[in-house]
Amino acid sequence: MATALVQSPDVDLRHSRFRLTIRSSTIHRYGVYACEPIPARRKVIEYTGERISRRETKRRGCGAVTYLFTLDDYWTVDGAVGGSGAEIINHSCDPNLYACILRGHILYMSKREIDAELYRISPSTLKSGGQTERGLRWLTSFTDTTWRQG
Repeated sequence: MATALVQSPDVDLRHSRFRLTIRSSTIHRYGVYACEPIPARRKVIEYTGERISRRETKRRGCGAVTYLFTLDDYWTVDGAVGGSGAEIINHSCDPNLYACILRGHILYMSKREIDAELYRISPSTLKSGGQTERGLRWLTSFTDTTWRQG
């Protein structure tokens, strides 16, 4: 049994340091968008959800869409169950966020300054996993390179 799709995603303000919103995305179902400027090297949002074992991770990770984030050698966080909205952040080759694992918490940190202002782009400049879509800046991450501190 795979992780169920998040039907009505929302940003949990208890885990976000900046105003963020989730909107539909033509690239990947939903995307997380900044509603205010975010300075570089700041905590943006914590990735939350149910902590599950490796055995349960294998069971839930069989689907086409999952919201699983490996925390350490034993625990994985399933953002589909009690997620903060960070599970909706898309991956990118040119990310504006990076994941930092600190004392058992998964934090998304801003890699550079993220401007929340709207601007227009032509459809020919849209790229899958890119930083722009429909004239909005959206949050992206590349989580294969995480920084960990016990």
